[in-house]
Amino acid sequence: MKRWSKLQKQLYLIIDDKIDLQIHCSVYRMKSQRGSTDLPRYWITLNNKIIFDYPKITAAKENYPYVTEISDISNLLKEYLDTPKEQIITKTFDSDKYGITNLLKAADRRISVNKSEQYFQNTAAANADICKTILRARRAI
Repeated sequence: MKRWSKLQKQLYLIIDDKIDLQIHCSVYRMKSQRGSTDLPRYWITLNNKIIFDYPKITAAKENYPYVTEISDISNLLKEYLDTPKEQIITKTFDSDKYGITNLLKAADRRISVNKSEQYFQNTAAANADICKTILRARRAI
């Protein structure tokens, strides 16, 4: 897997630069008397407002921070980037548990705002309300 900074740079190349959408990944070190654990976090902001936050959104927190999906999310982002642009809007990303790829579809400069709006009107997509907010931001510019 690539370093996060390289993956992040690739994502920023496809995100509409007219909107203030940022994707972050970080690891926080938790030290205790029993040892230490790295606490991973992925979050996406639009106009400095958090619109996606892992691990806050996870349903099964009982194993966190010992079992996380950070590498799964990174692999999913890489899969999205590797998908030919002609297939992105119709592709179902089976490993996407949280609707991250829908957020990317809404922000992807390679997909027109009209085509994205049509997709989200005709699809019961995860995070559809957030996707429409991203599309409104793209449309407003």
